[in-house]
Amino acid sequence: MNKTRSAPDIWLLVSIVSLLAIGIVMVYSSGAVLAFRQYGDSYYFVKRQLFFAGLGLVAMYFTMNLDYWVWKKYARIGLLVCFFLLIIVLIPGVGVVRGGARSWLGISSFGIQPSEFMKLGMILFLSKWLSSESSQIHLFTKGLLPPLGIIGLAFGMIMLQPDLGTGTVMLGASLLIVFTAGARLSHLSMLALTGAAGFAGLILAAPYRLKRITAFLDPWSDPLGAGYQIIQSLYAIGPGGLAGLGLGMSRQKYSYVPEPQTDFIFSILAEELGFIGGLIVIMLFLMLVWRGMRVAMTVPDKFGSLLAVGIVGMVAVQVVINIGVVIGLMPVTGITLPLISYGGSSLTLMLTALGILLNLSRYAR
Repeated sequence: MNKTRSAPDIWLLVSIVSLLAIGIVMVYSSGAVLAFRQYGDSYYFVKRQLFFAGLGLVAMYFTMNLDYWVWKKYARIGLLVCFFLLIIVLIPGVGVVRGGARSWLGISSFGIQPSEFMKLGMILFLSKWLSSESSQIHLFTKGLLPPLGIIGLAFGMIMLQPDLGTGTVMLGASLLIVFTAGARLSHLSMLALTGAAGFAGLILAAPYRLKRITAFLDPWSDPLGAGYQIIQSLYAIGPGGLAGLGLGMSRQKYSYVPEPQTDFIFSILAEELGFIGGLIVIMLFLMLVWRGMRVAMTVPDKFGSLLAVGIVGMVAVQVVINIGVVIGLMPVTGITLPLISYGGSSLTLMLTALGILLNLSRYAR
């Protein structure tokens, strides 16, 4: 394997830093009103975002300069640690409940989300496992079922919190790795039908999820309940027009769009910066995905290729779901927009993962 290292992909780096900078500006613009009402400090959210962005950039610099095959050595241990964190977060008195889900570990307002760690831990483990010569992924029983069992176990533990959004992103990125590793499309199609039935069961098992589905199909059937978020998001996007109302001029952030600095930050961005601003953000994400997939196709070994696919898949799945929800094409799932939305562990882990992708780009042919 060629281990000659060059500079990281400049376009990939530019897209990451640009999205992060836009995110910091929009976290302040979208969250200043809510921050002042809740904490008496308009800068509360943006100060914390700057802290975690700085922490994430340090982590990204470290992983960008750490040779990626080191992760292969610690992938199994990392996955075990992630499973341990998923277990202890479910213990009453240990795990912290926020937004109706017991998915946090921490003290007061500072905490980590073990499910975020699992997304990266699963990507590293699957890349190591499926890149080995002993992998028989084209065989259903011996090759495909074992990794799917690990993925299913992790997804099930995340659903116990419950956190359907993060579980869906982890599942999507993992299945993309499995497909890229050589799994037969016929096997995956058969499992997809089974998974769809199981997914329907999860929705029917929780009344609030069923309400989200019906609200997605017709938000006006319950405009003050399950359909409220989608309606208010569309009320934000519509007036934005081509160039927007102007930075800081959103009306919907005044207690209309719930948590405007997290899940629905793109709707505030579209209201203030318009179609042009939204298009710029989408183009930056497309650049990130394009350069990331180029890395996956040109990195010199299978482990690196699968690792790049997983990281890019994690970003792409999250972006598609978040923007799909905001513009009313998907049910509300509670997924943040990578690098843009306010977040602590999610932002830090995302920048750490993108640092690995940048390191992979240093070895791409």
